[in-house]
Amino acid sequence: MNNEELMHLAAMEARKTMNENKGGPFGALITDKKGNIICITTNTVLETNDPTAHAEINAIREASKILGTRDLRDCILYATGYPCPMCLGAIIWANIKKVYYSGTLEDAKTIDFKDDDIYDFIKGANNILDLENISNEEAVKLYKEYEEKNKTIYWLIYCFNL
Repeated sequence: MNNEELMHLAAMEARKTMNENKGGPFGALITDKKGNIICITTNTVLETNDPTAHAEINAIREASKILGTRDLRDCILYATGYPCPMCLGAIIWANIKKVYYSGTLEDAKTIDFKDDDIYDFIKGANNILDLENISNEEAVKLYKEYEEKNKTIYWLIYCFNL
């Protein structure tokens, strides 16, 4: 299958669950590098009452479960919309190196999805959330304990292809 056909499959699944009122108009599909489909998922925020149940997050969870790994560097993700900041973070943490998307941020904005607001907040241009550090003492203790136990550092795996 070519890229357009794979994107169409993700869109068909999104249309189905959207019409069943399970989630928004978003689908995702993950393949291996040869184009074999690993999973097709959709946004299920409305069905699950889980605001993190975006199509890309659901796809990463499903592919990781199927493949038995958190490292999806040999996978390709197809998303019917430009990934929101949460999904982009998950994609990076999963080590996915290639993403094809269909809808743009501007397209999502026309139907009142707030991706732009989140991107603006990250840039410091929007005040939709008040973040305040009260103390880092407990976190530093946890981080130090994690380091002392020689636990896996996910980010190093991503950066250095370990």
